[in-house]
Amino acid sequence: MKDKFRVGIICGKLGGVDGVSLEVEKWIQILTGLGHEIFTIAGKYVAPLPLIPKENQFCHMRIRFDSQEQQAYEKLVFPYISPSHIPINSNKRKKIIEELTIKGEEVAHEIYRFIKENSIDVIIAENTNAMPMTLLGALAVYHLSVTQRVATIFHHHDFWWERSRFSHNHIETLLNKIMPPADLGVEHIVISSYAARILQSIKRVQPKIIPNCEDFTNPPVMDDYNGNFRSDLGFKDGDILIVQPTRIVRRKRIEDAVELVSRLQHQFPSLEKKVHFIISLYQGDEQDDSYEEEIKQLAERKNVRLHLIADRVASRRSLNDKRERIYTNRDVLINADFITYLPLWEGFGNALLEAIAAKIPVAVNTYLVYKTDIKVTGVRNVEIRDQYDDKGRLIIPDSAVDRMNYLLMHPEEKKRIVEKNFKICKKEFGFETLKDKIADMIDEYKNEILASRIRLKKSKFNFSV
Repeated sequence: MKDKFRVGIICGKLGGVDGVSLEVEKWIQILTGLGHEIFTIAGKYVAPLPLIPKENQFCHMRIRFDSQEQQAYEKLVFPYISPSHIPINSNKRKKIIEELTIKGEEVAHEIYRFIKENSIDVIIAENTNAMPMTLLGALAVYHLSVTQRVATIFHHHDFWWERSRFSHNHIETLLNKIMPPADLGVEHIVISSYAARILQSIKRVQPKIIPNCEDFTNPPVMDDYNGNFRSDLGFKDGDILIVQPTRIVRRKRIEDAVELVSRLQHQFPSLEKKVHFIISLYQGDEQDDSYEEEIKQLAERKNVRLHLIADRVASRRSLNDKRERIYTNRDVLINADFITYLPLWEGFGNALLEAIAAKIPVAVNTYLVYKTDIKVTGVRNVEIRDQYDDKGRLIIPDSAVDRMNYLLMHPEEKKRIVEKNFKICKKEFGFETLKDKIADMIDEYKNEILASRIRLKKSKFNFSV
């Protein structure tokens, strides 16, 4: 690929340990390796992005997930988010959409200035127009791509109609228009075959599939730094660490993981004093303050020793104010004996790939995308069918608990399975696959990018809002 471009990546938040942030950093690594220059536009940087010069990292506070404007509009238009929600009539709804549109154009103006100043050729919108967690960001990207005709690649990780807190709303006409737009001249990327079928059906567009990937060429290994994890966190060498390597959000179904650990201890009492259940990441961006407390109470009732260690986990290794080591999620995984991953829904499954790269066995719920895009590759995990009882609890068969114990007690069988999974996923979801798919994507879209470059050079510096 001869053409090299200046690429602007837009997202509400970057530099975190959430799936979108992690996947963006992988794309940055690949795009940089292909010779493109990267710029980022985010509402918040949880941590600086190490592969990008600081002057290329633009912060626009109005597109962050927790901006005052975003929070105010969420309470107005998403009844599920605000228990004290007041119904709105058609006139009020129209006024809200008009206000949002005007403010979105204001934000587009500021981002357009950054694009012009830095001669950016193409923008990649990371979930901005798939999930309404940054309404002004979504409207801004919509105006840039559709009105200003800036070459835009929409990278969708999941969609608003898949989440109950967003699917019931008062601005569905607006969301249908901009999330995502179906206008000519833009490119759509999804992360699973299921998402591709849905987008084709709803929007009549032809998205490309680029699955989540992981760096299997440089997998996590035990080293002098993460070798201190157990002692630093107060665990013994003989302890069995079962890790939930995700954020604390309801769709992760962490209550099912607690039940699984409890069942393991009950069926095999000799393990009870050794087993520790660890949740490595923080409470998520989904505005549910009660869920963490529910998990704590459930673990106590089930006699599961629970450890929330998000304060010791970040996207980069460092030291905190107490001079304690901060670990990455990869560091946590390499110290685990088993991984639980039982989500109700996932766009793909970053944490699952990370666990496979770390060569740790996984107990996984056969969620939809796992069945359609991951299981079909031939990987083998401790699988629990996605079936629930009349109280909404995952039905966990004794055979799954027995298999989990067997792998814990038989290291040779465990090694055989994790090595096979590693080999399969390196081929299907490794960085070489990601590199090829991204290179093909840019090459196929390059004519639009080159046309956009010409339009941007000819356009006036500002546009009216």
